[in-house]
Amino acid sequence: MARRNRQNTLAGKTALVTGSNDGLGFTLAENLAAAGANIVLNGIAPEKDIQPRAQHLADSYGVDAIYVAADVGIRSDIEHMIATVSDRFGGVDILVNNAVVRHFSPLEDFNPDDWERSINVNLTAAFNTARLTLSHMKRKGWGRMVNISSYYGWRGAENRIDYVTTKTALIGMARAIAIETAGTGVTCNVICPGSVGTRAILDRIKGMADESGENFDDLAQRYASKRSPIGRFISEDSIGEMLVFLCGNAGADITGTVFPVDGGWLAA
Repeated sequence: MARRNRQNTLAGKTALVTGSNDGLGFTLAENLAAAGANIVLNGIAPEKDIQPRAQHLADSYGVDAIYVAADVGIRSDIEHMIATVSDRFGGVDILVNNAVVRHFSPLEDFNPDDWERSINVNLTAAFNTARLTLSHMKRKGWGRMVNISSYYGWRGAENRIDYVTTKTALIGMARAIAIETAGTGVTCNVICPGSVGTRAILDRIKGMADESGENFDDLAQRYASKRSPIGRFISEDSIGEMLVFLCGNAGADITGTVFPVDGGWLAA
């Protein structure tokens, strides 16, 4: 779906959104494209499967858009990705750390390999992308970094120790980067989505429905209502609009700040 035109407020900027071949990440990338930014999609799917989605952004919004296949849980993949972006666009102006993996298990049964994978993808990747893109931003005197955390960056949850730990740490990381980059023209903030009806969540609800025998639609409605006083899943575009706001001129003096987009879940 084409997003509304925002008068090219981000024209000439290049945005890298990790974990953006589908779901929320792609919606974030599309909102940035609608604001005029060139787009680098990222994921682990083969290029032949995702490059058409990048071409869709280019054709729809008159921007340059590419897909770079890279496993952000592997440092050498990140280094190659940033080098590719630098060769094509000169560097990354807008960095959105969105890539995530999720595991569900009690602590005593949690696979240490899954823990390390979560740390690498959800947290260390954000450190490495920020580390490798900051010099370019400083040279230009302009840059935006946004970590996509979660409601669970504020709250604990059972059987989700990797997700809660890494999403909480992304908030601390952003605050540290914000202080370090203050006065350089670079900002670093956090968006904490509530419950979004992504494929991952809907697949989880389907599994719950299959196991319990309940109607999927009824279970999905109850799942969303339990997690949002507004009684529905959070719109991916609401998160995208917040991202564009933080990346635009209005966000120039906003840094080190956390923005829940959760339908009042934290307030409840």
